[in-house]
Amino acid sequence: MSGTPRLGLALLSAGQAQKEFFHNEALQTLDILVAAAVEELPRAAPPASPALGAAYIVDSAPTGAWTGKAQNLAAYTTGGWRFIPPMDGVYVFVKSQQLWGGYRAGAWEIGKVRGSNLVLGGVQVVGSQAAAIPNPSGGITADSEARTAVGQILAALRQHGLIAT
Repeated sequence: MSGTPRLGLALLSAGQAQKEFFHNEALQTLDILVAAAVEELPRAAPPASPALGAAYIVDSAPTGAWTGKAQNLAAYTTGGWRFIPPMDGVYVFVKSQQLWGGYRAGAWEIGKVRGSNLVLGGVQVVGSQAAAIPNPSGGITADSEARTAVGQILAALRQHGLIAT
């Protein structure tokens, strides 16, 4: 039986017996991954009494019924635990922390936001990091040195979009 290339959903074949089984398997996987949400931060062992439909991220050192399923998404279904190995780009909402978690380069990153800039209300407010501003040193007139340093700070803040120009 072959599956889809990204999610591994079972594909039906002509004349296949028990098509509903394979179709239901695919629906169970989609139910876990579409608008994915997990109950809490990664955990090593399954909860004692999971609610039907509850999902979790399996820790890197799992125990009990989760042994051998490190980093997987684990969801409790009518058929017991269902495990889905994550792939780069899978995102889940961590309910207990109100944070997003993403799977990247073989590990879960919880609460880390990646992007090239932040745009709010159509205005870029944060961009790529600019070069460092050197610390003031020496100088004859303290006021001139302070004005220069403050000017550089303001220029960097404007460049980052943190203050308007």
